[in-house]
This record gives sequence, structure tokens and C-alpha cells, in this order.
Amino acid sequence: MSNSLSDISEKELAELSAVLCKNMGLVSDFFSGSRSEVFLPSKTEIIQIVELARTVLFPGFFGNDEISLKGFSFHVASCIDNMARKLKEQIKRGFCFGKKKHKMDCSDCEKCAGEITNKFISRLPSIQELLFLDAKAAYDGDPSATSIDECIYSYPGLLAITNYRIAHELYLMNVPIIPRIITEHAHSVTGIDIHPAAKIGKSFFIDHGTGVVIGETCIIGDKVRLYQGVTLGAKSIKTNDNGEIIKGLPRHPILEDDVVVYSGASVLGRITIGKGAVIGGNVWLTSDVGPGETKIR
Repeated sequence: MSNSLSDISEKELAELSAVLCKNMGLVSDFFSGSRSEVFLPSKTEIIQIVELARTVLFPGFFGNDEISLKGFSFHVASCIDNMARKLKEQIKRGFCFGKKKHKMDCSDCEKCAGEITNKFISRLPSIQELLFLDAKAAYDGDPSATSIDECIYSYPGLLAITNYRIAHELYLMNVPIIPRIITEHAHSVTGIDIHPAAKIGKSFFIDHGTGVVIGETCIIGDKVRLYQGVTLGAKSIKTNDNGEIIKGLPRHPILEDDVVVYSGASVLGRITIGKGAVIGGNVWLTSDVGPGETKIR
């Protein structure tokens, strides 16, 4: 008598499982290679790492809210240590996952993971400084905000920017897959999609936020403000002679300092929006805009 809870026989289950695993090997270098004791990065662990980072970057706002002032420094130090241990393991898995692309031997993965983790930890004060400026920009840019604390604690735009700032640091350190997991988690929670490779300056504010898209090769200056539904995207995708997409080409907009883009605007292609320009709601834009200009159609 079969122990299966379904009506599928054990033989059918075994055959179906074999086919699915074989098919996966056709599309995944990782799966078709020798997995041995190498495991994929854990999305659950990576999300926990981001939450620990949020606790460290905004002490008192996230994590355990019942820590006394006397024990607070110890609590933050403990979170940093916990985060570092978890991050090292996930970065190691990320390198093992991407070893063919990065031409690494798995014996080097742990060493590289340790070095990158230490470098990332040393960057926490700089990330925090940027995030404080982002929080102040949210407060200054939103008449309904009652305090900077409110922006830190509750604004989805700042959550997405926090994930982006963390992911961008790891991206700059050539960590595979993990930066994208971090920003896509924020995307799933907030509806704000920021590629970790995008370059974003200081005092960045996304108001309301749902539906905002910021592409891989975007360059955004200081004190830029975006509203909901804004797309900073590509106008077209170039392919090679074989019809394959050419990766990494600059194809997204450049927004200089103090630009404002209102809700629903689509700014597409490698164009430049000059300093202080204003882009109106629902505008479809595929050409440059000069400094200080207003574009409403």
C-alpha cells in the first residue's frame, strides 16, 4: 500500500521528479554542475540580514524595541556580529553559485566572502549617513510628514531606498545574486523597483512610491524627487548578430541634481534631464531636457 497522500503512484512520482530535475539541468549551469555540498543563497537568511542591517543603521527604530539605553550599544554590537556571520555565509554561497561566471575556485569563496563582509561592515557608517540624508529629504519634501522619525519608521520609499543602499554596496563589491535578491524583496513589499546597479546621489526622495521603476544604468544626482508610477527605463533593447540581448549597455536616463519627476511619467533611454528640471505627470519623454526646464507634454 502506498504511503503517498495523492493518487499518484510512487513510480510515477519518481519518474516525474527525474524529468523535472533533468529539465532544470538544461537551463541552469548551477543545477547541471557538481553541487556537492554547495548550496544556493537563502532568500530567508538574506531578508534576515537586511532586517539586522536596518536595526544597525537606524538604532532604536527596528528590531527589539525593549532594550534599555544602558544596553543599547551592546545590542547594536551583537546585531552587527550576527549580521556579519550570516552575511559571510550567504556571500560564500553567492560566489559558489556564480563561480563559472566569476571564474573562481570554490576554495576561494570563503576567503573572498570574509574579506567582502569585513569591507561591507566598515561601510555601515557611510551608508547610515546617506540614509539619514534620504530621511531628511522625505521629511522636507512631504508636507504631511510630522517628523523625520515618522519617515524612517513608516515610509515605503525609505524602506526601498534602504534596501537599495545596502544592495548597491554589495554590488560594487562584485557580490553575485544577493544584491538583486535584496532589492527585489523591497520591490515585492513596496512596489518600488530599484536595480542595485543604479547610481543614486544624496538626499533622494520617493513620495508614495508604488510603481516606481529605476533601471540598471540610471544615474541620479543629489536632491532628486520622484512620485508614484515613475519609470526611468530603457527606450529599446539592443541585440547582437545572433539576436541575443547585449548586456550592460547604458540605456537608462541621467537625472541631474534637484530634478523632480511627477507621477506616471515615463523617462526612457539614455537621455539627460538637466539640473532643476521638472517633468510633469504622465509625460512620455525620450529626449533631453535642459537645466531648469519644465516638461508637461
